[in-house]
Amino acid sequence: MSKRPTKAILRVLNGEPVWPLPIWIMRQAGRYLPEYRETRAQAGSFLDLCYNPRLAEEVTLQPIRRFGFDAAIMFSDILVIPHALGQEVRFVENEGPKLDPITTMADLNRLADEIPLERLDPVFETLDRLSASLPRETTLLGFCGAPWTVASYMIAGKGTPDQAPARLTAYRDPAFMAALIDRLVVASTKYLIRQIDAGAEAVQIFESFGSALPPALFDTLSLDPIRRMVEGLKAARPDAKVIVFVRGGGSHLHRFAAAGVGDALALDWTLDPALVLPTLPNHVATQGNLDPLALIAGGEALTKGVDHILSAVRGRPHIFNLGHGILPETPTDHVAQLIARVRA
Repeated sequence: MSKRPTKAILRVLNGEPVWPLPIWIMRQAGRYLPEYRETRAQAGSFLDLCYNPRLAEEVTLQPIRRFGFDAAIMFSDILVIPHALGQEVRFVENEGPKLDPITTMADLNRLADEIPLERLDPVFETLDRLSASLPRETTLLGFCGAPWTVASYMIAGKGTPDQAPARLTAYRDPAFMAALIDRLVVASTKYLIRQIDAGAEAVQIFESFGSALPPALFDTLSLDPIRRMVEGLKAARPDAKVIVFVRGGGSHLHRFAAAGVGDALALDWTLDPALVLPTLPNHVATQGNLDPLALIAGGEALTKGVDHILSAVRGRPHIFNLGHGILPETPTDHVAQLIARVRA
């Protein structure tokens, strides 16, 4: 029999209500922190920061030192998967990621059939270092992007407002899209298994572009690939815990819950937990879902947003978080206000 976890977030992921709610926030190691900006300047490029275990450990620890979050999420990026597979990936200052587009089966065949995990050894070293350096009560999270979200970048060669290039490809060349998604399912599952082995206690799958998918494509490109990833991870590492975040997937949450896809389902800020949570089984853990702009606003708007979530989730297994990543212009004192309110 496995031991009952003592860390608050792991207890929630086991389906236990915990009060006060444990809290972490997406992108908590990021540009809103002056210490992050200083470390980022030392690293050179963004990818150099991701692949420097000493600096990646440092920026992961910065929000833990400053705020005492209940979880640390390793510093990396979802695009290390296509980079490891052999796609050219670079980050342009003030523009974001740029990739050499993969749009045909011939392009795909130039990438590695199997992900060479040794190319991601720096990420695993970062996890190993964090396992030793984090406070004992802090949960260590790994992560990766969901296949649809990663494929959208790979096809367009950049982020796009509505993922039109990838959606059009799915309609015009479904065989290519299926092959790309399959490649990413296998690669991402192996990557998550290796993260668990390197010390991650739970992982989050980011479907950041779920809102772009119409119903006709959602199951094929999002729900089913994520299900296959979770099943593959748990088949290899049965004790691994998984949080699934599908931005814009609110109408599908009950289907993820019914299929048992993930130990927790993260809600984006467009959902009202007071309306959504009663539709989910009581044992299904959830996460979220404060509007990141309410955190920027601070004051009464922040207090009201926090209190509404606290009222809606009391008595349920829930992790407090934002409904998406923290924004660079967020004042650090507002983050402190948020944590104080949640823990009060």
